[in-house]
Amino acid sequence: MSQKTYLRIPRERIGVLIGPKGKAKKRIEDHFGVTLEIDSESGSVEIVLNRGNRDITAIFTVRNIVKAIGRGFSPKRAEILATEDYDLHIIDLTEYVGTSKNAVARVKGRIIGKAGRSRALIEELTETSISVYGDTVAYIGSPECLQAAREAIMMLVEGSFHKTVWNFLYAWRRKMKKDRGELWYESPEPKAELRKR
Repeated sequence: MSQKTYLRIPRERIGVLIGPKGKAKKRIEDHFGVTLEIDSESGSVEIVLNRGNRDITAIFTVRNIVKAIGRGFSPKRAEILATEDYDLHIIDLTEYVGTSKNAVARVKGRIIGKAGRSRALIEELTETSISVYGDTVAYIGSPECLQAAREAIMMLVEGSFHKTVWNFLYAWRRKMKKDRGELWYESPEPKAELRKR
C-alpha cells in the first residue's frame, strides 16, 4: 500500500505550487521521490510516496513545503524546509484580533512595516523567512530562531512599539551571537597560568 497524505491550500496558490510549465511541481516530485496529485478546483493536494522510495519522512517534508507555499512562500523559499531542524510555524491573526478585516489589516501592516522594512528586519535579526498572507503570518527557521521570531511578531500583534520590538531582537541577537561564540571559539588550549606550572 502506498504511503500518502492530503492537505488543502488556497486555490489562488495552486498556480504557484505547479509553477510555470509545471516546473515547481516537477522539481519537488523529482527531488523528494513523491507524486503530487493536485485538484485546482478545491485546492486539495495529495502527496504520494513513489514506489521504491523508502524515505517516509519525504512525505512530511513535502507536506510542510506545500503548506508553506499555500501560506505565501515561493517554492524556492519553502524548500529550505528540507533542511534538518527547519520548521514552519503559522500564526492565525484572527485568534488574537478577531475577524474584523480592518483589525487584521492593521496588524498585518504593523508586521510588514513601511515598504516591508519591519518584516525584513525581523527576518534578518532572527534568521527566518516570514510570509504575511491572508489572515496568517507564517515563518520558517530553526527552533531557537522561530521562538524569537514568534515573540517579536506577537509583540507587534499585541501593540508594542516597533522600537521596543527592535530592542528585544537586538538583545536576543547579541545573546545568541555570544552563546555561539563561546560554543565555537572556546580555545582548546590550557590557560597560560596552568601551562607555567
